[in-house]
Amino acid sequence: MQDEPGPTELTKAVADFLREDIAPLVPGQNAFKLRVAINMLDLVSRQLTLEAASDAAEGERLRRLLAMQGSLFELNRALADKIAKGEVNLQTPGLAEHLWATTMDKLAVDQPAYAAYRRELERSKAATITS
Repeated sequence: MQDEPGPTELTKAVADFLREDIAPLVPGQNAFKLRVAINMLDLVSRQLTLEAASDAAEGERLRRLLAMQGSLFELNRALADKIAKGEVNLQTPGLAEHLWATTMDKLAVDQPAYAAYRRELERSKAATITS
């Protein structure tokens, strides 16, 4: 076990420093490049924070859906092959739910500010509260 702060905290700290202390001082084209770098660091932070759990959940859904074992890569390859061959489709129990959950997990990392993603999160929260 490594001492704190870990990679997640370090990456977030650098992004916050650049965003809050450096970005206001940088003009023009370099400001754009700095925003790109900050966005990259934010993405890496989200990957470090969210990816292991979402990959584990995706793998478990795929194992149930396909009734087989394998790495996440192998399971996704098997699912793609079955879809291409017409062996599974959106009427296959669990497939639509798996695809939706996987998409939402990927958006949480890649595009958490995406308007459609935010709306779906709110809709899901409202549905959970009322059920």
